[in-house]
Amino acid sequence: YRQERIFGRAGLAIPRSTLAEWVGACGVQLQPLVNALRDSLLEHGVLHADETPVSMLAPGKKKTHKAYVWAYCTTPFSDLKAVVYDFAPTRAGEHARNFLEGWQGKLVCDDYSGYKAGFGNGITEIGCMAHARRKFYDLHEANKSELAAKALEYIGGLYEIER
Repeated sequence: YRQERIFGRAGLAIPRSTLAEWVGACGVQLQPLVNALRDSLLEHGVLHADETPVSMLAPGKKKTHKAYVWAYCTTPFSDLKAVVYDFAPTRAGEHARNFLEGWQGKLVCDDYSGYKAGFGNGITEIGCMAHARRKFYDLHEANKSELAAKALEYIGGLYEIER
């Protein structure tokens, strides 16, 4: 709707349905490129994955519901710097399983259960340090745990090395 208004201010009355059709047509034309990039991405032994909620307009209902864009990318140390985005109408773990089908390697991700089905089937879980750190932080805040404070200190040292 924003693009429709921008074109309208420029004197071009292009209906939103036409703009949407153009985007869809571009998506269809670009799908072979996306498929090739996915294939190249899945040749790597270490991948990062995360999913992000987005609002999706429910057709005919004039209201939105939560859908997800799943992102899969290579590591910063890989020769190929690539991200493939995979839209899904839900957060069901089947979407990650379908994208990663047949792939074996190390997956850097958060603790979302949707990734768990692949672990043990050739996919090794590499937990996210920020999520691990949060547990120690919560423990230290709640109990002033000296052990948690030491863990936070060590994690801070790792962050410093990474920086």
